[in-house]
Amino acid sequence: MQLHLKIDEKIDRYEAMLFGIAYLRLENRQDAEDAVQETFYRYFLHLKSGRDFEDEEHEKAWLIKVVVNCCRKHRRSAWARHRSETPLDDQAENPFAHGAKEHSQKMAESSPAVPEDEVLRRENGAKVLSAVMALPVKYRDVIHLFYYEGMSVREVGAMLGRKESTVTSQLTRGRELLRESLKEEFDFA
Repeated sequence: MQLHLKIDEKIDRYEAMLFGIAYLRLENRQDAEDAVQETFYRYFLHLKSGRDFEDEEHEKAWLIKVVVNCCRKHRRSAWARHRSETPLDDQAENPFAHGAKEHSQKMAESSPAVPEDEVLRRENGAKVLSAVMALPVKYRDVIHLFYYEGMSVREVGAMLGRKESTVTSQLTRGRELLRESLKEEFDFA
């Protein structure tokens, strides 16, 4: 019973973050949900085997690494290689919404809600998400972990097995690509 409570707690804490990572890599809601489910299944097996984590950060890093590996495995599968390309879910919620939830709640508390502003904010968020999704995976990963998960360059590098200088370069290049793709939508000074 104790094990199930711990897993439920971890699902509540990490599910949205893992879904965001999987969605960025797989570009499909169902596949991302499958990757997250597989990650928590592996987490259960890990705990059931009696192994434990050093600390909370180690556990979080382990979960991210597992979901990234699940995504790689899925992309290499015969199913993924042979199915036709499907467009991104039009109705898919922003996989980064969990990271911005606190910020948007604070903004809503400090200013009265204006329906036009909310619609504009959602449209802008959808445009940015589309631009991020159009980036190559190596840039998507670092941008997501750095900006939406709030990880440092060092943490992103450790998580993805990349040097800090590589992560910094990929962040810079990813921002440049986003700026180019969004320059008509947003006025960059």
